[in-house]
Amino acid sequence: MPDNAEAAVMDWIAARKDAMVDLLREVVDIDSGSYDKSGVDAVGARFLRFFDEHGIAGWREPHEVFGDAIHGLVAEPGANEKPILLMGHRDTVFPKGEVSRRPFSIEGNRAHGPGVADMKGGLVMNVFVAAAFKALGGAPCPVKVLITSDEEIASPSSRPVIEREGRAARAVYNSEPGRPTGNVTTGRKGGVFMRFDIYGKAAHSGGNFTSGISAIGELAHKIVQIHALTDLDKGITLNVGLVSGGQSVNTTAPHAEGQIDLRYIHPADRAKTLAAIQTIIDTPTVPGTTAKLEIKGEFLPVVETEASKAIFAAYKDAARDAGLPNLAGEFSGGCADSGFTASVGTPTICGVGPVGGNAHTVEEYLEIDSIVPRAQALALAILRTKVD
Repeated sequence: MPDNAEAAVMDWIAARKDAMVDLLREVVDIDSGSYDKSGVDAVGARFLRFFDEHGIAGWREPHEVFGDAIHGLVAEPGANEKPILLMGHRDTVFPKGEVSRRPFSIEGNRAHGPGVADMKGGLVMNVFVAAAFKALGGAPCPVKVLITSDEEIASPSSRPVIEREGRAARAVYNSEPGRPTGNVTTGRKGGVFMRFDIYGKAAHSGGNFTSGISAIGELAHKIVQIHALTDLDKGITLNVGLVSGGQSVNTTAPHAEGQIDLRYIHPADRAKTLAAIQTIIDTPTVPGTTAKLEIKGEFLPVVETEASKAIFAAYKDAARDAGLPNLAGEFSGGCADSGFTASVGTPTICGVGPVGGNAHTVEEYLEIDSIVPRAQALALAILRTKVD
């Protein structure tokens, strides 16, 4: 790295705004819903090609069901320092064919398209930051890039990879989109996603009503009880967001099911609330019904620590020098993979990607003019990392 390292990296990134937008267009215009392994892997292949084009060591960690994990590493030969981990996911919530309906487009200063902010924009930023250090001679410590495949469904295949890479890192920057305010995310709720099934007994609801046991009736009681566990003062929320059941309008329902979204801030509240939910599931209100509960997916919270506060303070200073003087930290009720690295004890901040909003909707957007300064802020923060 030259003596004027900070100016050099700032200039290198600034000169590649158009290239960043071009790569963003390419990866947005590939359908990559979480369950679409071929599409998710096609996006991964494009990033592997980017690594090869810029002389960055890149490789895939295969998975049979979900998309492969993609790795990139910028390190001096023989380096054994812990890396800084730049992290993000390439799957989206959208079905196959979404790209043909609304491909990447630009209106004014905003880019649109499926996953443009959540979070293909952050991935493009991460790989260009890595390329800057490769081109200019390296960073104070290795820079590792991890691109995962299934965050939108709670990372069933990626969580072990994320936790392993998180434990090996000195700090983690997760490039989920910057908040619409321009801020980054310094704390997040944890989330548990559950399904419960209720079993009753079918009977003709006109001719044999008293022989029936209504699973739907029991479902209604359990929904009310589960929602009553919400404690807004503690940041605990419960939502039964999906329900189904029954056989026909003139049959007492033999089966019903619901799906629960639990959000919490403090790890201790997870166990307490799950125990209360289990009690509700195990305790029938309608005699004769039975029920079972299953956890389908989970995210862990991002809880601020002294170490994470320190890297945020350094990042905030770097952002100021990159032309973002008013950047602050925000708390989010949304979940992300950053909770997995925070929970293994690695200082983590999230939402350092380009600014965007309206994720998971057709109105999703990315502020194009935020790509360069957010990349510069991240690069400066890495340059200023102190190596033990």
